[in-house]
Amino acid sequence: MFTTPYGKISVENYQRASKIKLLICDVDGVFSDGRIYLGNQGEELKAFHTKDGFGIKAILKLGIDVAIVTGRQSNIVENRMKALGVPYIFQGQEDKLTVYQSLLKTLSLTAQEVAYIGDDVVDLPVIEDCGLGVAVNDAHPLVLQGADLITQTNGGFGAVREICDLFLQCNNQLNITQGKSE
Repeated sequence: MFTTPYGKISVENYQRASKIKLLICDVDGVFSDGRIYLGNQGEELKAFHTKDGFGIKAILKLGIDVAIVTGRQSNIVENRMKALGVPYIFQGQEDKLTVYQSLLKTLSLTAQEVAYIGDDVVDLPVIEDCGLGVAVNDAHPLVLQGADLITQTNGGFGAVREICDLFLQCNNQLNITQGKSE
C-alpha cells in the first residue's frame, strides 16, 4: 500500500497513476456537486471548487493533459475550463467512449496512459477501459463497483484535486512526505 494525503491506495493503483499522461473529467457530479441552479430568467448556475482548479493547473504544469467530456452544454463550463487552461473541452457528449477513443488517437496515447474520473453510469464505459478509472465518493453504485479507485472526497468538494494530488505525488511534486510501499 502507498500512503497519500487522502489515505492508502494499492501499489497497483499507484503504479497505474504514475503512467498517466491524460486526465479526462466529467463535469456535473465531479467538478460540481451535481446540482444545477436555475434562475427565474432561465440562467444556469454551477459551483466549482477552487481546490479542483488548483489541482488542474498543477498537473497541466507537470505535463499531464486534461480533457473535459460532459453530456451537458454550458457557457459556464466553457469559461471555467478555459480559465484553468484545459486544452480539450467536449460538451454535449452522450457517447463519452467515442470521444475518449478519439483522444487516444489524436494524442497518440494508450489506454494505460489515461485516467478518467466520473460519477454516473454514462461514465462507466470509459472508466472500465482506461488505465485508471476513478469514481468520486458519492458516485452511482454501479460506477463505484466498476472503478479502479474511489476518491475519499465527494464530487464538487475537491475530488478532482484528490486525483491531481496523486499524480503530483507519483511525480515527486507534492510537498508531503512521500508515500512508502508497505
